[in-house]
Amino acid sequence: MAEVYSISPKRRSIFGFNFNLSTKLIFLNIILSCIGFVLLRTSPEFFSKYVALTPFLILSGNSIWTFLTSMFVHANFFHLFANMFSLFFIGNFLERIIGKTRFFWVYIVSGLIGGVFFVLASLIFGGVDIPAVGASGAIFGLLGVLAILVPWSRVYLIVGPLILLILDSVLEKIFPASATIWSTIITILIFFMIFAMISFNPRLRRFAIPLQLPMWLLPIIAIIPLLIIGYFVPLPIGNSAHIGGLIIGLIYGFYLRKKFPQKTERIRNLFK
Repeated sequence: MAEVYSISPKRRSIFGFNFNLSTKLIFLNIILSCIGFVLLRTSPEFFSKYVALTPFLILSGNSIWTFLTSMFVHANFFHLFANMFSLFFIGNFLERIIGKTRFFWVYIVSGLIGGVFFVLASLIFGGVDIPAVGASGAIFGLLGVLAILVPWSRVYLIVGPLILLILDSVLEKIFPASATIWSTIITILIFFMIFAMISFNPRLRRFAIPLQLPMWLLPIIAIIPLLIIGYFVPLPIGNSAHIGGLIIGLIYGFYLRKKFPQKTERIRNLFK
């Protein structure tokens, strides 16, 4: 337990930039996603069969490796940016608490189980021919651990981009002919909201509609409303993968609390 719960671990720094495991995973996601962007444009069939997680291929016993490859590629630049933005803050925070080895396995296992949940959900609710990519299942696993270890730590949920993503899906169904125009405008607004959130201007931040929450409530707010809306309007969001990753994170968080009660209690009190 020497490495676990070290709040200030040693890091390798290059030009003042810390290359911990979270940062390395971000760079790996960026590199592989850029390769994926090229494959998606030049050979979409190859991408769906050998890179993305396509349920009907998995259920037929093929492309099993895509449980792993799909975790490190993304559908588009905004998808990549949103996930890496989350991984930067959530990942760095959790890695400093539990150490890089435990962090690595939580990330990988959460992503894999998130993929399993996605495949099972497609079998139950339909959509076995819809491929999925992204690191969000793994990120929700990290969030699940934090929800147990530091439940009262305050965190911001940026509500604005979520509202715009839902609006984009609705407008695409109502006005399919102008879907490209709406998507472009909404994408610009989303990026504006994200940069407004990380700015030092409190008035500008209001445009992002930030909602301060305790850590334990964040995964609930991030999943439940989208599940309800997705029942009426199809959303390009793999909520089943989020739930699978979150469950693994919660289980591991409870495991750590049971195995190391005194240390986890100190961490919990530290971030109240």
